Amino acid sequence: MAKRRLIPTLQREKEFKTKNSIYHKLQVDFAYNTNHMEGSRLSEEQTASIYDTRTIDGNGVKIDDIIETTNHFRCFDIVLEHYGESLTEDFIKMLHKQLKSGTYSSHSPDAVITPVL
Repeated sequence: MAKRRLIPTLQREKEFKTKNSIYHKLQVDFAYNTNHMEGSRLSEEQTASIYDTRTIDGNGVKIDDIIETTNHFRCFDIVLEHYGESLTEDFIKMLHKQLKSGTYSSHSPDAVITPVL
C-alpha cells in the first residue's frame, strides 16, 4: 500500500521543488550510488551540490562524471513521469541514451553496449 502513496508524493515534491524531501534524497542518493558503482569519483556531497546548486567544488573532477550525474537526475524524472507504463527495451535504450548524452562515451565507438545473453 505504501508504494501507491510514494509515487504521488514524489511527483508532488518534484513539482513543488520541495527541499529536504524524499524526492530530493532519492535523487541525490540514487545518482551518487549508481554513478559510484560505475566508477564516478564524485563524493556524495559533490553530487548533492550539483543537484542543489548546479555547481561543484573540487580538483580533478572528470567532466563526464558531472554530465552523467546531471543526466541521471533527468533519467530519474523520466522514470517517475512514466511510472505505470510498460517497461520496454526501447524505453531502457532511451534512458541509457539520455544518461550518456554529452559524455565522451556517447561519441566513442569503443563504448558500444554488448547485450548480455
